[in-house]
Amino acid sequence: MKAHLQHPVFSIISKLAAQHDQQVYAIGGFVRDIFLKRPSKDIDIVIIGNGIAFAEAVASKLKVKVAVYKNFGTASLKYQDLEIEFVGARKESYRLDSRKPIVENGTLEDDQKRRDFTINALAISLHPDTFGDLLDPFGGITDLEQKLIRTPLNPAETFSDDPLRMMRAIRFATQLNFRIDDIAIQAIKNNADRISIISQERISDELNKIILSPLPSIGFNYLFDTRLLHKIFPQMANLYGVDYIDGKGHKDNFYHTLQVLDNICETTNDLWLRWAAILHDIAKPATKRFEAGHGWTFHGHEDRGARMVPKIFAQLKLPLNEKMKQVQKLVQLHLRPIVLSQSIVTDSAVRRLLFEAGDDIEALMLLCKADITTKNEYKVKKYRNNFELVQQKLKDVEERDSIRNWQPPVTGNDIMQLFGIKEGREVGIIKNQIREAILEGDIPNNREAAINFTITKGLEIGLKVVADSKLN
Repeated sequence: MKAHLQHPVFSIISKLAAQHDQQVYAIGGFVRDIFLKRPSKDIDIVIIGNGIAFAEAVASKLKVKVAVYKNFGTASLKYQDLEIEFVGARKESYRLDSRKPIVENGTLEDDQKRRDFTINALAISLHPDTFGDLLDPFGGITDLEQKLIRTPLNPAETFSDDPLRMMRAIRFATQLNFRIDDIAIQAIKNNADRISIISQERISDELNKIILSPLPSIGFNYLFDTRLLHKIFPQMANLYGVDYIDGKGHKDNFYHTLQVLDNICETTNDLWLRWAAILHDIAKPATKRFEAGHGWTFHGHEDRGARMVPKIFAQLKLPLNEKMKQVQKLVQLHLRPIVLSQSIVTDSAVRRLLFEAGDDIEALMLLCKADITTKNEYKVKKYRNNFELVQQKLKDVEERDSIRNWQPPVTGNDIMQLFGIKEGREVGIIKNQIREAILEGDIPNNREAAINFTITKGLEIGLKVVADSKLN
């Protein structure tokens, strides 16, 4: 264990522990990650006594500034590549209507008892007399070996006291690919309603960490099975289930969405592209219809889903900015490349897709590839081969026509100057005709061709050219 405490900061802490005659321990995630063989730059130090005073003494030795948070009884400092937080050992008690504990000074055992999970309750002594000794009163090492998430105390009490720990249990299980203890699972089910006292920002922070995990479906399955998902994100829970009429069913859109999410995680770490995978079919329950002789349909779910995106982002306190707009655009367009891959790809269709997707075209193609979840190998191979053709066509058309993030070669001001007219209906008509002509391939995407086309269309609606047709 001492081999993991070679950083000079541990030597300084150890000497000060002896000098002040205090018991000092590294605890929590830093210790856990030693056994998981994961690098960790965040170190939590617990002191039996005044944590702030000890932090100030360490900062003085290191000649760095210390940030003190008296309301929380903590202090932190940065040294080289480490971020270190100090706190006095505490014991906590909770009121039923709040996750904010009543805090009192305590022993190391008290402090370990208040930790969320056994794997986060591991402590290493930093006092010279016991330097490097591991203290594991709740079997955290065994749980690490067995890949188990378990609480030090009764999980019903742990989760009722601080319901955010239910989300954290699922997040750790997802990030580490661990299993949650069966008793803890039941406790989450029993306490799911308690999540209502947690701020949405804290819930969404944990949800995003689940989404950024290597295999987010682990977490979403836990969220669904414990019914936490129904409380925090009911629109996604509503995707679950299959209806049958006349012996015809449809795929379960909840598990399909999880497969798409896992698929896209193989190609991108982008949180918002992963959110697009989660939301791409979110409107299917609202658009589900049964058509006799045909089966189940979800007509317009991409349009309805795009309209739902801002409301869901607002509900979950996710940013209502360009990231939200990107997700909305991807949901809106997610069927388009799939339709192209199933038919003959025309230049016109490709130009329109480039025009609408702009710089998000690569992200859109990643989403659409992830959306292939059929178990039919022939269909998978066919769709993927066709996607390759679509992507090559996108590249060829973009190189030739420069449609991505397209700006019209003739502006409204050009049209007004050319015909000596004011802004009005005629200007809008001609601008739309120019755009359609370029997207359809009727004229090339350059200024000279667009000016000539503008003159022709203007004359057709009774306008007269009053300016030099070679507009600057």
